[in-house]
Amino acid sequence: MIRRILINNQILKRDCNSFSKIKNFDSKNESILTTTTTTNEKTDIIKKINLIGIQKDELEDKVLKLGYPKYLSEQIWAFMYNKGIVDINSFERVSKEKREEIKSKYEVNIGEITKHQLSVDGTRKLLISFDGAEVESVFIPEGKRGTLCVSSQVGCTFACTFCHTGTQKFIRNLTASEIVSQVIATRHVLNDFTDSSIKRTLTNIVFMGQGEPFYNYRNVSKAIKIITDPNGLAIGKSKITVSTSGVVPLIDRLGSDFPGIGLAISLHSANDKTRSEIVPANRQWPISELVEACIKFSKNCKERITIEYVMLKGVNDSEQDAYDLVKLSKSFPSFVNLIPFNPWPGSQYKSSSKETISQFSKILDDKGIKVTIRQPRGRDILAACGQLNTESIKEINKPIQPLENLD
Repeated sequence: MIRRILINNQILKRDCNSFSKIKNFDSKNESILTTTTTTNEKTDIIKKINLIGIQKDELEDKVLKLGYPKYLSEQIWAFMYNKGIVDINSFERVSKEKREEIKSKYEVNIGEITKHQLSVDGTRKLLISFDGAEVESVFIPEGKRGTLCVSSQVGCTFACTFCHTGTQKFIRNLTASEIVSQVIATRHVLNDFTDSSIKRTLTNIVFMGQGEPFYNYRNVSKAIKIITDPNGLAIGKSKITVSTSGVVPLIDRLGSDFPGIGLAISLHSANDKTRSEIVPANRQWPISELVEACIKFSKNCKERITIEYVMLKGVNDSEQDAYDLVKLSKSFPSFVNLIPFNPWPGSQYKSSSKETISQFSKILDDKGIKVTIRQPRGRDILAACGQLNTESIKEINKPIQPLENLD
């Protein structure tokens, strides 16, 4: 059973076993219990700036402009990202006068969890709303590691034919605040903002949710800086992987900006003809250019590049496809992740059989390629790879950000 919680005017939903005592929550009533707050009419009219997503130096500037000492910005940063405090009234050791002035201009808004699903295998899917635009985030527990798959866009700029998100029209890019908020919201659900001496449940992040991260690189990079900050969320670069369908111009930029970060390539075919049919990005940046970009990236980042390969019956699963992939994989340090296709409503594809995937994997392994077969997670709640999809209204006058204007 899913319960709804209203915390600082933010709705959190959890399964009934994930929490015990929560203020203003009635276990006999699933409806939201409203809290009474007094607000100044003038304050309601003014559009407040969200402190979540602001870069550290920007936060410092804003605090100094209020006439407060620099250390207050460091405290606020720690409150939000280290302790997960989303209520300015709960900022400890900050005077009421300062809190009131901060509240008059700023807010801490991590969006609204409108749906929380728990799979039989422990995978969690969160539907998070940001001013009406919805995205899905997926948490996958596995042994000592807990990986959060975050989204970077509402919809997607590309329409990969095997991906459910690809059937959803592009709505808009997510802001840095909205990307970081997925991490904070998930940590709240997992009760991960407890004593800092206790090992976190959420340990890794992959930008493999809805959207093409490199077509929102400006905000993705801002979010990564906040996520990796040692005084905040403190998730190291080596624990973060950014996946791309092959936006060549920004692959090297990622390696330069964040040495040591992980890179995953949504390849799905080592043949230009086939790849152009299922991954539209290949029509602009063919495989030869993609390989050159990966070679260059490897000079800054010593970790192997992940090659993601969805196994589609009769499309990319022949022996020749395997040998083509062997040749490509030897061009740079890499390992191949074979992904059985996860079905979704209206899909034209079927997954390759277990026998075909096993034989495909053996060909790679025999040729010295490091290869794994991904076990599907969260299929029963449409949370597996390629199954994410939400419904949002397209914003007027919000065109796709041209790649050449990203910085």
